[in-house]
Amino acid sequence: MNCSKQTMLLYAVTDRSWCGRQTLLEQAACALKGGATCIQLREKHLSEEEFLTEALELRRLCHSYGVPLIINDNVELALKCKADGVHVGQSDMQAEKVRALAGESMIIGVSARTVQQALEAEAAGADYLGVGAVFSTATKSDARVVSHSTVRQICEAVKIPVVAIGGINRGNLLELSGTGVDGVALVSAIFGAEDIEAECRSLAALSREMIAK
Repeated sequence: MNCSKQTMLLYAVTDRSWCGRQTLLEQAACALKGGATCIQLREKHLSEEEFLTEALELRRLCHSYGVPLIINDNVELALKCKADGVHVGQSDMQAEKVRALAGESMIIGVSARTVQQALEAEAAGADYLGVGAVFSTATKSDARVVSHSTVRQICEAVKIPVVAIGGINRGNLLELSGTGVDGVALVSAIFGAEDIEAECRSLAALSREMIAK
């Protein structure tokens, strides 16, 4: 296993639509200052060249904080920029194939909604699971909610770390207490905040409280 449970505590997933007075790199720097333990770069509309340039800059920034950079979906680009990991969904490249391409040292995250998907991902070499959406979310309009009971069953079924994702914010984070998740992955709750650094400090504290309960 290439990632610890602590890496999942506060997992920040970028979203360019929240960029305004700050660039994406500046926003990520604020998240890292505030205690983000993992950054996932998710880009759907940049050219490969722009994506690669951005990924290299973000990798340098993350490494200056000792935090891993995960690339969403794009396995080839993750390998090109020497990212720490890649995250794939159920409709993306299978974890087993990603592992064959990436080697043993790269972190591989896989999205899962059921115990069966979770067990299959773990058997195929996943290092962690992203489970959700645990609440309704505007970030992914097609995301169906996974019950907290199912989240608990997934956490009990696997040995690898599990991060909850989808619609999580300061107001509902503690509702995940007792599910067994090792942390939370957030998009708008972090990058849509007025003060990203301060918000991350609050969210990291809540995540620790959630795990301790």
